[in-house]
Amino acid sequence: MAERPIAERRHLALVEPAPARSAAAIARADLWLLLTAAVLLTLFGLVMVLSAGSVSAAQGYGGNSFWYFQRQVMYAAGGLGAMLIAWRMSYRAWAALAIPLLVGSALLMMLAVVHPSRSCLYGACRWIDLGPITLQPSEFAKLGLVAFTAAVLTRKRRHLHDPMHLVIPLAPVVVVIAGLVLLQQDLGTTVIICGTVFLLMFVAGVRMRYLAVSGLAGLLVGGVMIFSEPYRRSRLLGSWLNAEADPLDSGLQLIQSLVAIGSGGFTGVGLGGSRAKWDFLPNAHSDFIFAVIGEELGIVGATGVLIAFALLLYAGVRIAIHAKDAFGRLLAAGIVSWLGLQTIINLGAVTGVLPITGVPLPFLSFGGSALVVTLLGVGVLASVAWARVRPLARGTPRPSSHVLTPRSTAAAATSRGADR
Repeated sequence: MAERPIAERRHLALVEPAPARSAAAIARADLWLLLTAAVLLTLFGLVMVLSAGSVSAAQGYGGNSFWYFQRQVMYAAGGLGAMLIAWRMSYRAWAALAIPLLVGSALLMMLAVVHPSRSCLYGACRWIDLGPITLQPSEFAKLGLVAFTAAVLTRKRRHLHDPMHLVIPLAPVVVVIAGLVLLQQDLGTTVIICGTVFLLMFVAGVRMRYLAVSGLAGLLVGGVMIFSEPYRRSRLLGSWLNAEADPLDSGLQLIQSLVAIGSGGFTGVGLGGSRAKWDFLPNAHSDFIFAVIGEELGIVGATGVLIAFALLLYAGVRIAIHAKDAFGRLLAAGIVSWLGLQTIINLGAVTGVLPITGVPLPFLSFGGSALVVTLLGVGVLASVAWARVRPLARGTPRPSSHVLTPRSTAAAATSRGADR
């Protein structure tokens, strides 16, 4: 008599949706949202590079107004290929690849500072000229440091209350990479690197007092770096806080950016109709491409871009939350933090909310290394999501979700009772 209610309760439990299938469905939805947003942003970036860079390309490359566009198409093809490869490989491989990637990036950053093949712009020597392509090693260091930090925090997750386990080996590696980036006169990338590590420690559960100490130390070092270099001090005090005082020199870029955005109105002046790109706005095709988007496509186009970024970051956060293990969760969270910080810093500079730091807008700004590594990072995110879809995709037996008859339920309960 006592077995019947037990069988009924088991019967009610078995009509619920199978958790493995629902987890796979969530991961699949997050995956396609991520990839759709990334591909759309990349394609839209090609259109805007063609529009915003046509004038400067024609002036600098023998009348070829398609020069930037042609290069960006090549970079986009390479980046999409890297994204597909990273998507199909196991994300756990990045725990082993992190150190080689960091070492290689560090050596290349040293070459970018001292080697004759280096390429400098506005006093910043961040690139290595390799003939048909130009390499920016600090972009690869971002992904390497994210993977390294995720691996270290995963391995030491039971010792995060001990500051020495946090300092060794994480702090020396971060200091070396950030120091090499600073030697390239690239404060913006340094902020992104350090900010990403800080957010990863927060996600991993490091105690707030340790985070507060490291945050204050970072702000102090950042302040010293800004005021110790005349060009950084000029960017902060002249280009940002008092741009109107020198509208033809230090304040020119910000003022022209705001003029371009304001000229766009609600629907813009039309694709290709920007006035700012006619030598009024420096770097219209790279760091300040969002200003051209606002001018040509107005509030509507700019809002569409922001929505696309929001959807991509939302999908990345969901992938991190539903990751299969701690390393996958931290790896995904680190990539989302890196892309989110870089987007905020760029948009803040273009709109005058933050100082100008020379950071490109992910997916949209002209730049080969930045686009390839950004799409590679999206591929790693896709791999984390795909790990939850893959078992069902390969035909692993799925938990049964059919409704059992009372007879079969009672028989199963009787069998369990006999086993006991």
